[in-house]
Formats: sequence, C-alpha cells, structure tokens
Amino acid sequence: MQNSKSLFSFKKLPNRYTSIVLPFLLSIIMTLVVSMISTLRSLGLEEFSIYVWISAWAISWLIAFATLLLILPVVRKITAMLVQQPA
Repeated sequence: MQNSKSLFSFKKLPNRYTSIVLPFLLSIIMTLVVSMISTLRSLGLEEFSIYVWISAWAISWLIAFATLLLILPVVRKITAMLVQQPA
C-alpha cells in the first residue's frame, strides 16, 4: 500500500490532479527564475526591487501557466514520438 502522506505530512492529492499540479509547479519555478534574471538584466543590481520582480513574475506566471495547460498535451505527444517507451 502506498503512503498517502507527503513530505510535509498532509494528505496527497489524487493522481487525477497531476495534469494541473505539474504545470502549476513548473510554471511557478520557471517564471520565478526567468523573471528574476530578466529584471536583474533590465534594472541592474543597484536598481533591483523585489516589488518590480514580483509584479513581473505575476504577469509572466499567469501567461506561462495558461500556456502550459494548453500546450503540455501536445508536447507529451511529440515527446512520445521522439523517445522510445520502456519495454
């Protein structure tokens, strides 16, 4: 029997939520990194502001999450065509 508790001791979501949780987490992590780099490049370290970074991140996250939800099924199909499945 699989353990239904996660690392932080709360009940895990059912498997059917994987298609939402994966792009949700992926979009948060990717947009945090990319928006920080972009903000730092644009403003420089002296002018960098957490407020500017987070506002840039929020906008980019909304776009990235919606894009991932729409495009991930297509990417999975393309990946399946390019990568050999386990035997």
